[in-house]
Amino acid sequence: MLNHLTQPDLPMLSPPIPGLPRTVTLDFAAELADFQEFGQPTRQIATRCEECSVPTFVNEFWTARQRQASSLHEVSYRACFKPQLPRFFIERLTQPGDVVYDPFMGRGTTPIEAALLGRVPWGNDINPLSLTLTAPRLQPPNLDQVEARLREINLTVQDELPEDLLVFYHPDTLRGICALKKHFIRRRTGETPDALDVWLRMVALNRLTGHSSGFFSVYTLPPNQAVSLVSQRRINAKRNQTPPRRDVIKLILKKSKQLLGDVTPAVRAKLARVATQARFTNAAADGTRDFPAKSIALVVTSPPFLDVVQYADDNWLRCWFLGIDPKAVALTVPKKLEAWREAMSSVFRELYRVLKPGGHIAFEVGEVHGGKTKLEETVLPCGLAAGLEPVLILINDQKFTKTANCWGVDNMSKGTNTNRIVLFRKP
Repeated sequence: MLNHLTQPDLPMLSPPIPGLPRTVTLDFAAELADFQEFGQPTRQIATRCEECSVPTFVNEFWTARQRQASSLHEVSYRACFKPQLPRFFIERLTQPGDVVYDPFMGRGTTPIEAALLGRVPWGNDINPLSLTLTAPRLQPPNLDQVEARLREINLTVQDELPEDLLVFYHPDTLRGICALKKHFIRRRTGETPDALDVWLRMVALNRLTGHSSGFFSVYTLPPNQAVSLVSQRRINAKRNQTPPRRDVIKLILKKSKQLLGDVTPAVRAKLARVATQARFTNAAADGTRDFPAKSIALVVTSPPFLDVVQYADDNWLRCWFLGIDPKAVALTVPKKLEAWREAMSSVFRELYRVLKPGGHIAFEVGEVHGGKTKLEETVLPCGLAAGLEPVLILINDQKFTKTANCWGVDNMSKGTNTNRIVLFRKP
């Protein structure tokens, strides 16, 4: 049983690890206690369990405003956290050249932010879409190269034209999409795709469906998932809409220009220095044997939150475009808390193996079921059982929440309103 009690003074932390150049964790905790960058003092509480008492810090630790990170991050993916979250930990707990890893990397927020900060990006995800979205952004092309390559692709040759998809697309648009699909699959299975092709594939993947004229589709749900064909027919009928013709080349160029907006020569040089050391795998998070033991300085990750997000249902259209069977992707979506606990315990054992002594894990779990289920309560025993030392809990409480008796955080609306990160250290 875990209890959360008001704690006016900074709780005692474990002593610093011998051999570190500075007392990293103590410095970090002290900074959290004094943090007032957005005008509010940090609220301190303690999370207690049978094995430990963990200091917990509540504040707005990074901005809630949009468009505050590099343009390279503007890739849509369901249930991803903001780049400011990994940046907060990367800047404070690592040095340039350290390896930063995410075993559930999703759209690649942690690896991309790590690379932008001069750290070596490693990542893993059992969803093959994740690798398609992440790796290309470490070698961003320039816009002239993108335009030249697009002119070389024959958009009049398709292997298929699924009529069911006309619920999303104008026939001419669908022909262009199918031609792109043919081109990318041929390159993947026969020829070796170069940096330009993998970039174009990533951008096209992110233009498949959305809610504005910047996407290939007619209006549909937000640009990080695809509704079913039946649901889209309902949307079309309700809005009295038919799919308009879209210029796929123009839209890919437009999105590429947006993504490359902050990519200066200095940024390209920084990415190039770490890109050759980047490592990405497509495996279960508890089975990443390609990564050597004691090699990673920091893990920043956010696992699936029970069965709250149905990744296979959301990604069926993206999988079609890449020629992937979504049913063959064994995603971790436990329905029961106990099953989730067992899955995370196995993940923590693997993270302990790859983490350097003195390294850290920032494990973000948000909140689910309208705030009723607080997964950090489950995470603490999982990490302890793997041999990790719980250091602190950080609750990023944005301005639309307010203090409550138990947590210092009370949701004013349904959904995930806070980031809840459990920080562990490997002794």
